[in-house]
Amino acid sequence: METKSRTLEITVLSAEDLRIDNKPVKKNAYVVVSVDPFNNKATKVDGEGGSYHSWNDKLVMEMPLQTRFITLLVKCKGSRGEKTVGLARIPVTDFVGGYSPATCLQFLSYRLRDPKGLKNGIINVSLRVKEPLQDCSSQAAAAGGGNAATIGLGIPIDGRRDHGMVTGIPIWTGYQSYSLF
Repeated sequence: METKSRTLEITVLSAEDLRIDNKPVKKNAYVVVSVDPFNNKATKVDGEGGSYHSWNDKLVMEMPLQTRFITLLVKCKGSRGEKTVGLARIPVTDFVGGYSPATCLQFLSYRLRDPKGLKNGIINVSLRVKEPLQDCSSQAAAAGGGNAATIGLGIPIDGRRDHGMVTGIPIWTGYQSYSLF
C-alpha cells in the first residue's frame, strides 16, 4: 500500500515582538497553519497576549508527500476586523531528510515577515512527522520476511568461542539460540 501523505504534528508554542503598524500587538492573536491551500488549521486566540504570546496548541494534519513548505500566518482580531501580523514559511527539508529522523520532535524558531516584507517578530514551534502504527505481529512479519518463527535471539553461555565441525559444517557453541515465537 503506497501512502500519498504523512501525518504532521505541529505545536504552535509562542511568538514574540509582534507588531501592526509599528505598534505592539497586545492580545487576540492566533496562528493559521497551512500545508496546502485546502488544508489549514488555526490555533485558539491568545486573549491575554502582552509582548510574549503563548498558544501551546498541538495541531495534527495530513501533509501530502509533495509539500515543500508549511505556512504559518499570524493574525490579530480587532474591532475593525482581522489583520495579518506576519508570515513564515517553513521548508519541509528543515525537519524531514536531515541529520535527525523525521519522527523526532524538533523545536524551531522562525522570523515573521509582515505584508510589506519587513521583519515582524519570531514564532516558536515544535513539530514531527508521525509514522503509522503497526501491530507487533506485522512488525515481526516484516522483520522475518513473513515468517515470525525465523526471529531468534543469541545469548552467550560462558564466553568461550568453541568451534566444532559436524559433517563439514562449522558449529558455534558459544551461543545458545532461543526462538521468540
